[in-house]
Amino acid sequence: MAKRVLTREALTLEDRLVWLNRTAKVVKGGRRFGFAALVVVGDRKGVVGFGLGKAAEANVAIQKGIEAAKKNLYRFPLRRTTIPHAITVKYEATRLVLRPAAPGTGLIAGGAVRAVLELVGVQDVLAKVIGSSNPHNVVRATFKALNELEDAATVAQRRGIPLQKVFHGTYEASNTSSGDAGAQ
Repeated sequence: MAKRVLTREALTLEDRLVWLNRTAKVVKGGRRFGFAALVVVGDRKGVVGFGLGKAAEANVAIQKGIEAAKKNLYRFPLRRTTIPHAITVKYEATRLVLRPAAPGTGLIAGGAVRAVLELVGVQDVLAKVIGSSNPHNVVRATFKALNELEDAATVAQRRGIPLQKVFHGTYEASNTSSGDAGAQ
């Protein structure tokens, strides 16, 4: 479950432009152009946010997007260099599948998903976008997936069982001294 980050002073955030759209309004004197920028910011340690900026100039739209993203930061649980468990989410017409991967696998994801996962600090994950690949929907689906992730301690607390039992089902604390408790 994500937690909203309220203090941004201590964070060193990187930003990544995910999508830049140019719009045109036809007026009597010709065309008026505008820009919309979708930006993701993160610290590569579990904190990430996204924002949309709109302006007449591209660089102004990007700056507005960065500022909006800094006001919309969340902290997500990570398990070493990957996510705690596999998850499939649906946001509008986009379906997103995220699977944890072994260390060294790398970040196998496309476009907008890659930007979000890199800036949150995930290094090993498999991702697949099914359906709409609209960058807005993909970013929101990624945030929804990250928001629905739960670490083992949260699962144990919700189920009312010891933490060891989450991983091994019948794990007993007394078995640890016998040497055959198994690897975690």
